[in-house]
Amino acid sequence: MISIQIHPTNDPLFGKSKWWGEPDMPEELDWPGVMLPDDNGKVYEEPLTFICQICCDDIAALDSENYLPHEGMLYFFAAIDYFLGDMDALIYPGTGPWKPEYYRVLYTPKCDDLHTHHLQYPDGTSATLPAEAITFAQSNEADDGNRLLGYPYIEDVREAMPNRLSLLQIEENDRWHLTFHDCGILYFLMDPQQLLARQWEKIECYLFSL
Repeated sequence: MISIQIHPTNDPLFGKSKWWGEPDMPEELDWPGVMLPDDNGKVYEEPLTFICQICCDDIAALDSENYLPHEGMLYFFAAIDYFLGDMDALIYPGTGPWKPEYYRVLYTPKCDDLHTHHLQYPDGTSATLPAEAITFAQSNEADDGNRLLGYPYIEDVREAMPNRLSLLQIEENDRWHLTFHDCGILYFLMDPQQLLARQWEKIECYLFSL
């Protein structure tokens, strides 16, 4: 069980664990998105919001049960623009279990050939929040806060999604204007055996809100 502390920084974070910003991925990984119809009925891809990348070497010493890889990089994406204050967001996933197209976790075992994948508005400005640094520490298995592994902090989620580990738990944050309705938490959940088998396509996403 690993707590995540997030700090604004001016330091370069290329290839490091970071929250927000732009993902540093190998060329064979694409920025995931959701397929949506436009006003003319044509289908296009709306990018998911990049949440964070976790350098697995940073958490190896804290993952005594070896639930996560201890090398490579994990990337988390989800349709959370609405919850970041964009009331005109094209995707509103709602509460409870999310459809699989509304989130994605990617993994690469190597970190020696990464490239920053950019997402920009038509005027050339960045479409992402500024990158922030991450530090990790040991935590209890059902603590609150931003966290890797353990069980969901909210008992209702543990009952609704039994036998699931909280791969990533994300709490609200005033500094980012991140709110999940009225006091909520977003979970990336996974069966322990599927996690040990690195079956990232089996991940489930669940939004709890009072």
